[in-house]
Amino acid sequence: MALLDVARGDDRHTAERLTAEPVIWLGTVRPDGRPHHVPVWFAWHDPLVLIFSRPNTAKVRNMRVSPAVSLSLDSADGGRDIVLAEGRATLVTRADQHPHFLAAKFREKYAQSLDDTSFEQWRATFSQPLLIHVQRITAWTRTATGVAYRVVP
Repeated sequence: MALLDVARGDDRHTAERLTAEPVIWLGTVRPDGRPHHVPVWFAWHDPLVLIFSRPNTAKVRNMRVSPAVSLSLDSADGGRDIVLAEGRATLVTRADQHPHFLAAKFREKYAQSLDDTSFEQWRATFSQPLLIHVQRITAWTRTATGVAYRVVP
């Protein structure tokens, strides 16, 4: 079930940013409790985020210990347009877990960025799909009277 109500202007704006932004910051928790943040490519389909990673990275190791993650878009509009999310990560290991519709969105979104590399070649390196089930979104957006703050749900 979608978190954002795109009939609302602020939620529609947040959904548009989550769809269009090229990079999101992924935060994981190291085994010793310290945070670890990295910029990643992603595809959004409310309430899911798909990320591809090299299999032997700190983020993947961290997710094996704790599935709790955070996501952050870079701020826009002079700091008056901020999107944060919290969720649970799943390391996709079986074909029946794979969100193929979201992988197609990912492929389309980054086709230009891959230059002469095919998506299949790129996926040979970034072979570990990470599926984030977003559970909470916090967003600040500019309004006619200032900045509005919204937490969903």
